[in-house]
Amino acid sequence: MPHAPTDTSPEPFALTRVRVFDGEKLLPPATVLVDGPLIGDPAGARGAREIDGGGGVLLPGLIDAHVHLSDTDTLRAFARYGITTALDMGTWPADRVDALRGRAGLTDIRSSTVGASSPASAHAAHLGLPAAALVAGPGDAERFVAERVAEGADHIKIVIDLPGFAQETVTALVAAAHRHGLRTVAHASALGAVRMARRAGVDVLTHAPLDRPLEDADVEWAVREGRVIVPTLTMMADTVTALARPGAPGPSYEAARASVEALHRAGVPVLAGTDSNDTAAAPASPPHGESIHKELELLTGAGLTPVEALRAATVLPARHFGLDDRGVIAPGKRADLVLLADDPLTDIRATRTVQRVWCAGTEYPRP
Repeated sequence: MPHAPTDTSPEPFALTRVRVFDGEKLLPPATVLVDGPLIGDPAGARGAREIDGGGGVLLPGLIDAHVHLSDTDTLRAFARYGITTALDMGTWPADRVDALRGRAGLTDIRSSTVGASSPASAHAAHLGLPAAALVAGPGDAERFVAERVAEGADHIKIVIDLPGFAQETVTALVAAAHRHGLRTVAHASALGAVRMARRAGVDVLTHAPLDRPLEDADVEWAVREGRVIVPTLTMMADTVTALARPGAPGPSYEAARASVEALHRAGVPVLAGTDSNDTAAAPASPPHGESIHKELELLTGAGLTPVEALRAATVLPARHFGLDDRGVIAPGKRADLVLLADDPLTDIRATRTVQRVWCAGTEYPRP
């Protein structure tokens, strides 16, 4: 499909001849009205300026449910690849996060600000964390959470990097977050960390074990308690590659993939997140924006259908992170939209055929 001129004007416009992904299937070619930052009632499209979608596929804006922010270029990279919402899982200081919020025409963010880490953990030793991030024991939990609330955190990140936290500290952090009405997201890339998160009542697991796959009891807990996972298979695969040593035992991508397969088969919601970052001390640094497309491909390799992978990057993260104004294409929702040339329900790699992107009704000026 030829690239049309970039739309930057704020007046209502009608996207014509687009096949909308409704969360389950592609609808026949139709018209979608964009009225300011919202999707309008299609009955009002008559007389609106038209933009011909050329029969392309219109997705809700993609949501990356695990990123680490850097600067405005980070937001531009997200938007360029169709990510209109990004869930940050650890950026500091708070004014750095604040400077990236609410940027018109760019990706919308939600953030934990800095995550909680044990002073005894590898994260604390290698990532240059600020003192405010370190939680030495359960007595520090309320202080940590209250400081994040004061910074405007949207959720609480807990880095269960073992050896590190004792169980009672993780439990206290979860309890404090819940008292403040915030979801908890646990970094858990080993089976022991998943089980510590499980005992503490964490809401969302992020990463997937690289040492051993989840066992039946772990999967049954996730189903019974309504938990979700953001497995960041892109980061898991890149970490395995980075840490591989010839002839030496190391982390296993197969363990991570098997855990995702088991959770998905049991009905546990799987959300798309990449752990994209540009942190030199991180074990791997998936690139911002582009990595979401690799993640969708890896999710289909772990048993999700293309439809399920698309849901993992649209309606499901919106639902499980309380973003009720997005994730679907419907009147009254945010006009976060991605126009593709090809059909991702036939081949998930077609999400890479991004033609145009709108963030709350404003088109991102792709080259």
